[in-house]
Amino acid sequence: MNKFLIISLLALTPALLLKADRILIETESFSDHGGWKLDTQFIREMGSPYLLAHGLGTPVQDATTTIEMKEGGSYQLFARTKDWVARWGAKGQPGRFQIIINGIPAKTTFGTKGAEWDWQGGGKISLKKGKNTLALRDLTGFNGRCDAIYLTTFKEVPPNDSKILANWRRELLGITEKPLEKKYDLVVIGGGYSGMGAAISGARMGCKVALIQDRPVLGGNGSSEVRVWAKGKIRRGKYPRIGEIIEEICDHAKKSPGTYEEFEDAKKERIVRAEKNIDLQLYHHAFKVEKKGNKISAVQAFDVRTGQVTRFSGTLFVEATGHGTIGFLAGADHEMTPKGRMGMSNMWAWANDQKEVSYPQTPWALDLNMADFPYPRNFHGPWYWESGYDKDPLGDAEGIRDWNLRAVFGAFNAMKNRDGADKHKNAKLTWVAYVGGPRESRRLLGDVLLTEEDIVSKRDFPDGTVPSTWSIDLHYPKKQYAQKFPDNPFISYAVHGKGVDRSYGYPVPYRCFYSRNIENLFMAGRCVSVTHEALGTVRVMKTCGMMGEVVGRAASICIKRDCLPRDVYKSYLDDLIELINLPGKASRPTVHDKITIPSDAMALAGPNGAPNGLNPNKFPGVVDDTKALFKGKWMNGDGLKPYFQFGYRYSNDPGSTATFTLEAPEAGQFDTRIAYQPHPNRGKSVPVEVTTGDKTSKMNSIVDMTQKPSFENGFHSVGKITLRKGQKVLVHLSAKGSKGNVHVDAARLVPVD
Repeated sequence: MNKFLIISLLALTPALLLKADRILIETESFSDHGGWKLDTQFIREMGSPYLLAHGLGTPVQDATTTIEMKEGGSYQLFARTKDWVARWGAKGQPGRFQIIINGIPAKTTFGTKGAEWDWQGGGKISLKKGKNTLALRDLTGFNGRCDAIYLTTFKEVPPNDSKILANWRRELLGITEKPLEKKYDLVVIGGGYSGMGAAISGARMGCKVALIQDRPVLGGNGSSEVRVWAKGKIRRGKYPRIGEIIEEICDHAKKSPGTYEEFEDAKKERIVRAEKNIDLQLYHHAFKVEKKGNKISAVQAFDVRTGQVTRFSGTLFVEATGHGTIGFLAGADHEMTPKGRMGMSNMWAWANDQKEVSYPQTPWALDLNMADFPYPRNFHGPWYWESGYDKDPLGDAEGIRDWNLRAVFGAFNAMKNRDGADKHKNAKLTWVAYVGGPRESRRLLGDVLLTEEDIVSKRDFPDGTVPSTWSIDLHYPKKQYAQKFPDNPFISYAVHGKGVDRSYGYPVPYRCFYSRNIENLFMAGRCVSVTHEALGTVRVMKTCGMMGEVVGRAASICIKRDCLPRDVYKSYLDDLIELINLPGKASRPTVHDKITIPSDAMALAGPNGAPNGLNPNKFPGVVDDTKALFKGKWMNGDGLKPYFQFGYRYSNDPGSTATFTLEAPEAGQFDTRIAYQPHPNRGKSVPVEVTTGDKTSKMNSIVDMTQKPSFENGFHSVGKITLRKGQKVLVHLSAKGSKGNVHVDAARLVPVD
């Protein structure tokens, strides 16, 4: 079957079924999905959305619908489904489900045959005159799936050949209507951070914007469906106003994965819907591109719940799908690294119940014992549960996701039923992402192809705009956990390259944000014009969101000046700089109106950003790490909270040292304290030396930074010292012999009563 089959479907209505010898029911059209999930990730791969029984080992609630028949009769039953583990020769058939007709199960158990999507026969069933109920009944809770149900009075097998299937489905569903027509200045496809940034930015600058998203929520990898916390520093560099829109919409997740609530899906949607110039289209999958010459004229998308097709015509388009899909369909120049690509993550979480919890055996999952995977500390499996490195991220994304699920369920089986059973009697799965978090696929080519050398050498492009502050972070399979599955490992590690200014940021050129051959196509997100290595720094979500902000402002210039994205660089770069120097909340009704700046606009940040941590001025005696003397190789961090000012620094390089200079405000005895946040990778034996400036006193301490500090806000005592008024104190930390990362945030003198 063609992996890139695209099918547009109209809503199934009872009127189509009053008198029928052949009945096709798309499961996404069920009136009540129950506990089944509407999975839209693989439409381009297998041809349709489908319902997924993602129950973590507990069968989900039935999905139900009703059809009305003018006459009753006997029908042959088929369901388009698959045994999702059969491609690996795994036994156990975890995706089993039943089809219930008027309360009576069909004789066949579905999801038990076929490694690929195909029609599984279910024998004969009877429909009565009038209303008939249909239900999908999950039998396992382990990701059974159903695309469509076919009922026929003929002796036939429904087609599965892509050359026949698409037209056959359209014919049965009676798709004859023309698409709905809508027209905009700017059409943004993809509702992650980059798409939201572009839509809001363009709308506030007066563009009429459509924002098309194929999921029910916004945020992409930073939504509650995937739960990757948003990284990349904002509001800094050459143009510190860039990032103010992302500051508005970003969530405040404390870890990855965090809780559903932490990812604030509702807030993201509320902010987008508050923009009068944005027409938000959730649940819409863009599947077709129309062109005139080297320009896109329209994008067609269908509602994944009903099949209703809408034609979104526009002057400008933004590719923010992550995969470069719209650019690809339009014929945009692109590339994809053939080997060494990063993979897809499906994260997970677990908890301890108050009583023992059983977990079914999973013979179909990966055959794992506790030594085969990193222990999920802090009750979660984070970003490094990643696979699909050199698999096809476009044509086999479902297979990559399913392999990840087999890894997660196999790991939890080891915890519950194998060598981890004694210690995990009360353990239960609380969440597993069924929506994958991909890192790398297509990249569209612009007028500049940004390289690692450009970034490390700090090549100064005149159109450098978006500050990229993440290190060059590339992922590779971790050999320690690849012994059993060397051809498809599922645990990664990150290699962080050097050379990125993680405070000020490297200004990424605007010319990376539009296509070099599709004249009216912008790009924002991980599909922009960079090499594989450069992608390692620009791909994080807040950085991608800032790309969207710049693209939205540039789009308003194109509309106002009647020009193309390339012309903004060639002729109107000053206009773009003027706009990106405005507050994020600056707005105008149309591109021709005067810009107004509301009273609640954010204060201008400095080149190193706006402080988002504790204010050291409110804590007497505190000296922040921004005033310390550092030697050696240090990294900037802000993932462990609380911290002072902008964040903290950390290092495990033996040559790295940090020295704070403190001053006694008065004579007396003082407790000398350092501030850090605990983590399993922090140093267990960090040497701390305290000396006075005149060498009259000296103290040495060994601090275990894996343990919680003694005082609030991360402070830990390293000894008491008697001082004269104005006397200087040097607090010296070293990474030599630390046995992990030394965490440096602040130091403080506290008077002893």
